[in-house]
Amino acid sequence: MPATRGVVYLHCVPSAIAPHVEWALAGVLGRPARLEWSAQPVAPSHLRAEAAWMGPIGSAARLSAALRAWPMLVFEITEEGTWASDGERLAYVPGRGFHRSMIAANGDVVVGEERLRGLAARARTADELQHGIAELLGTAWDAELEPYRVGGDGAPVTLLHQVV
Repeated sequence: MPATRGVVYLHCVPSAIAPHVEWALAGVLGRPARLEWSAQPVAPSHLRAEAAWMGPIGSAARLSAALRAWPMLVFEITEEGTWASDGERLAYVPGRGFHRSMIAANGDVVVGEERLRGLAARARTADELQHGIAELLGTAWDAELEPYRVGGDGAPVTLLHQVV
């Protein structure tokens, strides 16, 4: 299977859970994950970290599944596209759940034809269509994640690689 890479953005993690998050990432990647944690200014007593990773296609989904054990986490995981796969971004916000987006090479969210056709068939008003497009793009997730993203500007990034 072709390799890809991405980034795990751990935006908001209670400090007591940080070692467990590292163990979960290590379990997916097959090697220790020692992250450089820093304070999350948006949430006192919480931490944040970023980690670049390399592994087989589908690793972002496996990393997200491993982090599901802690529903209080706020995180995003990206996976770059390859010749064999589209890029994707998985975002998780407590109370809102997961949002999964296909991502183009330039970083734009890509919405598939079948999803647009389904929305067009369901939407009865312009407002419903506008709300549906916002849902497909993950607008509500981005709005909730943005304060955490800004809080992480300039934070250190850890490199993680999967053992193959």
